[in-house]
Amino acid sequence: MKNAARLFDCIGIQAERPRADLLNAKVNGVWKASSTAGVHEKIYQLAAALLEMGISAGDGTTEGRDKVGLISSGRPEWLIVDLAVQLIGAILVPLYPNTSLKEIEQILAESEVKCIFVSTGELYEKVVSARGHVPSMKAIFSFDWVEGCPHWEDLLKPLTDAAQRDINAISAAIKEDDVTTIIFTSGTTGRPKGVMLTHKNILTNVFSSGNVLEQIPMEEKRALSFLPPNHIFEKMCTYIYLFYGFSIYYAESMDTIGFNMKEVKPYIFTAVPRLLEKVFEKILVEGQKLTGIKRKIFLWSIKIAEQFEHTGTSTWYNMQLAIADKLVYSKWRNAIGGNVKAIVVGSSACPVRLERIFTAAKMVILEGYGLTETSPVISVNQYNPTARKFGTVGPLIENVEVKIAADGEILTKGPCVMVGYYKNPELTAEVLEGGWFHTGDIGELDKDGFLKITDRKKEIFKTSGGKYVAPVPIENLMKESPYIEQMMVVGADRKFTAALVVPSFSNLKLWCKQHKLSFSSDREIVSNPAVFAMFQSIIDVNNKEFNHVEQVKKFVLLPAEWTIDGGELTPTGKIKRRIILEKFKTEIEQMYNGEAEHVPNPH
Repeated sequence: MKNAARLFDCIGIQAERPRADLLNAKVNGVWKASSTAGVHEKIYQLAAALLEMGISAGDGTTEGRDKVGLISSGRPEWLIVDLAVQLIGAILVPLYPNTSLKEIEQILAESEVKCIFVSTGELYEKVVSARGHVPSMKAIFSFDWVEGCPHWEDLLKPLTDAAQRDINAISAAIKEDDVTTIIFTSGTTGRPKGVMLTHKNILTNVFSSGNVLEQIPMEEKRALSFLPPNHIFEKMCTYIYLFYGFSIYYAESMDTIGFNMKEVKPYIFTAVPRLLEKVFEKILVEGQKLTGIKRKIFLWSIKIAEQFEHTGTSTWYNMQLAIADKLVYSKWRNAIGGNVKAIVVGSSACPVRLERIFTAAKMVILEGYGLTETSPVISVNQYNPTARKFGTVGPLIENVEVKIAADGEILTKGPCVMVGYYKNPELTAEVLEGGWFHTGDIGELDKDGFLKITDRKKEIFKTSGGKYVAPVPIENLMKESPYIEQMMVVGADRKFTAALVVPSFSNLKLWCKQHKLSFSSDREIVSNPAVFAMFQSIIDVNNKEFNHVEQVKKFVLLPAEWTIDGGELTPTGKIKRRIILEKFKTEIEQMYNGEAEHVPNPH
């Protein structure tokens, strides 16, 4: 792999060790495997078709290269389009399937997309609606069979020798520093920005991060993919799989992940913390149904897992852990296929409690950190127990430098840092000031070289008393409670800190039943004084970990979860603070009515 300089160089490496099941997806309810040779054939056929349509590398500059849009969840076709576009020197502009119509119009128009591939009829209709605002767009193709839309396989024709020579000549001229994709960030604030990433940006990240995954013992290299592949985290991991000899299985949907895991029996997968929270909620719900000695063993096993440390545990603890594993944890692993060795977690902070529990159950959580602008990994916890530490995002990967600015901001440089924002040189110069990329995150490097994220620079606020409050550590600690699903701390220019709290209704309903509290709706539950008192006790206990100004003095329980469709979350699951502040301004004002500080009950 030393000769690999472009992402599509994985094709030649795969050809040397072909797999019968390189890419896999469900078709009419049955897993369909695509072999290495079959996938490569389609990549070249599509590349030839795109050339015939006039899609090209143009004058070789980023602005001159043609742009190809792609809106789809993970499936083999996504990767085939990506690699075909790369081979002819064009640039891929991928979007989330749940991107709003307004943002689709903005992104496709700004990047001057020439043609676009969509997965479903619903997305086809969305793009058709946006087409009037995108004069550059000449054609739309679909992966599903959609009435009125040309199917992507209609483009695939037997490859002629002349077409093969043309593709080979073009791809040979593509350099590692050429931009291969423009990924528009989901943006928790304002308009999305087009991050320009080169082959070198992503490929150096692939090899540095791939070295971490190579430590994991696997009899069979099989990965399940379900995160959106246009997210740089999933895309980079996908190329690790391609370069390091994995088979990739695409889950049918987010709702079928558990079922697909049982079928596929993956050894590794990537996830966001939200998914782990959902998985553990289901474990808790099932455990609460147990009675007698089984229930006691279940609750004991949770307590044992919560005490897990990577190294330095006692013989007595290890004996208890082995018993808990035999009686409880092994059943958890079997529920998701039985082979999972590691879960790579990114995108947002993972509760330490969950990290301990899953790792204790031999499903090692490898939490990392990075941004779209860094391709994405800056640091990651490793499979080797001495190279991972709870509460951190791991040691830096090779070839990446980090320094902490005077105000605590994490600055980084290295070959994985983007070349800039598309058509936005002013913002590019701002974030790359002094040759260091300014992440916007606040953090620290400990004495052992582990990076810890403490907050987002833009999310830190000042109370009316002039005191600074970092909301993320407060939210992360509070969310370790099984009863708190989501939380946003507020208090900018106010006399005290308060919070909006979304309960974990699955766990809360079990609690209500145990305490013989009747309810007919989620709204009725959060209005119950006993429920409010229970949440008050959780907040009171956690408040002791913070100084007076950081303590949550008032809170409101909300009756519905924040969602991407509801507009409160970005496509990657981050909360949109500005949107939430506006959407729940009535509830917030009620907390601050009179600006009287509420003193929590001392439990």
